Amino acid sequence: MATMTGDSLPFLDRYFEISARGSTVGREIRGGLATFFTMAYIVVLNPLILGFAKDSTGATLPLPQIAAATALVAGLMTIFMGVYGRFPLALAAGLGVNAIVAYDIAAKMTWADAMGLVVIEGLLILVLVLTGLRTAVFHAVPAQLKIAIGVGIGLFLALIGFVDSGFVHRVPDAAGTTVPVGMGFNGVIITWPGLVFAVGLLGTIILVARKVKGAILIGIIGTTVLAIVVEAIAKAGSSAVNPHGWSLNVPTWPKKAVDVPDLGLLGHFSLTGGFEAAGALVCLLFVFSLMLSDFFDTMGTMVAVGEEAGEEGKLIGPDGMPPRTKEILIVDSVAAAAGGAASVSSNTSYIESASGVAEGARTGLASVVTGVLFLLAMFLSPLVTIVPFEAAATALVIVGFLMMGGVRQIDWTDYEIAIPAFLTIVIMPFTYSISNGIGAGVIAYVVIKAAKGKFREIHPLLWGVAALFVVYFLRGVITNLI
Repeated sequence: MATMTGDSLPFLDRYFEISARGSTVGREIRGGLATFFTMAYIVVLNPLILGFAKDSTGATLPLPQIAAATALVAGLMTIFMGVYGRFPLALAAGLGVNAIVAYDIAAKMTWADAMGLVVIEGLLILVLVLTGLRTAVFHAVPAQLKIAIGVGIGLFLALIGFVDSGFVHRVPDAAGTTVPVGMGFNGVIITWPGLVFAVGLLGTIILVARKVKGAILIGIIGTTVLAIVVEAIAKAGSSAVNPHGWSLNVPTWPKKAVDVPDLGLLGHFSLTGGFEAAGALVCLLFVFSLMLSDFFDTMGTMVAVGEEAGEEGKLIGPDGMPPRTKEILIVDSVAAAAGGAASVSSNTSYIESASGVAEGARTGLASVVTGVLFLLAMFLSPLVTIVPFEAAATALVIVGFLMMGGVRQIDWTDYEIAIPAFLTIVIMPFTYSISNGIGAGVIAYVVIKAAKGKFREIHPLLWGVAALFVVYFLRGVITNLI
């Protein structure tokens, strides 16, 4: 029987290296769907973060326009990642970064000025990628610390899942306890959404343990169906008006499935207005904060997503980096600027992409699928809102478990790397920030090595990175002094 040569393989297979990475078109589609469903919430959440904040003039951004632009930029940039980066990584408005833009930057200038700073930040990161500095910095990070980044992100994902689902709640200060968080309300699950999450998570765990293909996607869809049934009977409603309701999306069938998107926010940014409104030094600090967050978030995310594929997935090379690192980082940098240009904040790579990889995605084709779904979400936003956080969160918890496996590769008997690794892992979920965890790990590594006189073991670039992270952590103090 004749075998197929590389030239005889269909163009789609050759371009995305589907067979070479041990995947199939079906697996890529399934992975792309899983990634979309685990991060589609951003189409709803980003407007809630940006839309209720006021700029220095008291103006707010229209919620429908934010939602439409959020889906548009996420769709285009994720497709760009699939076609150019050829990596199963999806992008959308960055959580944390959008909060900085909404509550720190916009408060001192207009929305157009604030988004202009986001554009500048994206362009600066692009320069760092094109000069090779961004990749060089990450190569300077010790291998075991990179592994710790992936593990920390896994814990961060699991925490996001538990919090978004309402399974974990912040304990009110008035409760008279020093415990900051607890399960459900007062330590018990008394809400229908919480029960739906628990049942959905158990069901997904069973599917994963039995190694059912499409387990995560089936879990999301099955939990969503259960949520629709429960809401139809219990009428829990939204947590905005009922603390025992659904955390964001109320799982009810919409009155209409298609809506026309309003893209009126595109192009509403000013590159120089912020400097005139708040001063050069303040703006430079804002740009630095945004840049440092984006700079390391994506580096850690792409490695963690690649490691999720395992050795057979061929998404991580011998140097511990994806094979098309430069292209991936170029897309991410362009996405940051594009998010500002569309007034939806910096777009960045999403760790939720790991759920797609866990479903079998290994190539950029999965990103194309996710991106197309985001573009459809502009018109089908009513359908996107059917999936509640409680359903999507089941995938995040499972992916968190899968990413924990890397912890066994860290030498816990060597305190010089074990302590920085530990800080990296725990600070990410505890501070709700990937960058904070990386920064703490890098600073601890440099300080410990220097304290033991092992200066030659510290890569020259790490000195600069550690110093920048010190400035990053002290930016609040510096801003107050200014």
